Amino acid sequence: MLTGARKTLLAGLASAASACGGTTPIPGVPEPVTLPSIDAKAPALDVELGELHLPRPVYPSAVDDDLLASPVLRDPDFQREVTRWMEFWRGPGARWFPDYLNRMTWFVSTVDSALAARGLPPSLRYLPIVESGYNPRAVSRAAAVGLWQFTAPTARGFGMQVGPLVDERRNPFLATDAAGEYLGSLRARFGSWFLALAAYNAGPNRIARVLDTHAPLAPRSDQLYWEIRAHLPRETREFLPRFFAAAALASDPTAYGFAPPTPGDFVFDEVTVPDATTLDVVAEAADSDQEEIERLNPEIVRGITPPGKTTRLRVPQGRGASFAEGYARIPPDERVTVVEHRVTQGETFTHIARRYGVALTELRAANPGVEPRRLQIGQRITVPIVPRRGR
Repeated sequence: MLTGARKTLLAGLASAASACGGTTPIPGVPEPVTLPSIDAKAPALDVELGELHLPRPVYPSAVDDDLLASPVLRDPDFQREVTRWMEFWRGPGARWFPDYLNRMTWFVSTVDSALAARGLPPSLRYLPIVESGYNPRAVSRAAAVGLWQFTAPTARGFGMQVGPLVDERRNPFLATDAAGEYLGSLRARFGSWFLALAAYNAGPNRIARVLDTHAPLAPRSDQLYWEIRAHLPRETREFLPRFFAAAALASDPTAYGFAPPTPGDFVFDEVTVPDATTLDVVAEAADSDQEEIERLNPEIVRGITPPGKTTRLRVPQGRGASFAEGYARIPPDERVTVVEHRVTQGETFTHIARRYGVALTELRAANPGVEPRRLQIGQRITVPIVPRRGR
């Protein structure tokens, strides 16, 4: 468990480096929500929120946390930006923020461990709140995916698989490990955590171009971020105030009127399935619910493991030992609902999609190497149908 930079992150930003302490992860298992976390981009604040009644947030001692040591936190203009976002999360955003806090409890110990292993600021534990609402299935308008909102090229650069059936950006453990490595590399490149987080949001090449154009000789610092902020995209200008506002609220939610996160956990046993298997079959073999198997395996995009290869999956803790026996009892021809379709004369992707009741876009995604206009008789097409099995 991490120490330092951890107690209550609250009360008034004027003495930004005066308090100290820590928070303890509280496990929780809420039901996943689809909005707004499927769109990881928070709305811009287009209007004034009126007179603010929140105390300005005070951050813990920066002994263990370079982010919280930044002099920018004491800038009155930055304080006002943070406070406006705190008011947003307590106002219009209050219908979503509790779900973010609940899901955070599933993964925060994993995030804390990854940050500690690399010597990164503990306060980065709050970054997935503003990135994804701590939802491993979150997808942004820019097609960034997962807790840490990786784009496909960046994810592949860190060795993650991104495909129509398996997308490891949604794997909370692989993505968290990659995020730690990526954040550390951005800090090393830009020499400032504020610039590094701006690069995480806007892309490192874009931030480098802004610096080269507007501050080519200036020493890299958090204050430089504040000076070039007007040249950044609007979302990036809002990103750091949003982050610090979410951190202040999430460190002690009850102080701002939120209920404590619902206790729960994200614990599991790992099992192996030898070939294409739908998650409803995995649930049956594990004597579990399909919804829980889907929650534990968010990287399985279409509810079916890839054909022609073994796949490691997670089942509820305590069910791993009996899984192999339960799986063996299921006949091989019942382990997969419809997986392949043989093309007949005159068929198109549209015909096949209609026949099986799937979306044309999903059928194409499941067959990325197939040219729809060049289908051949007898060609095998993967059809991503996963009806629920009766229990």
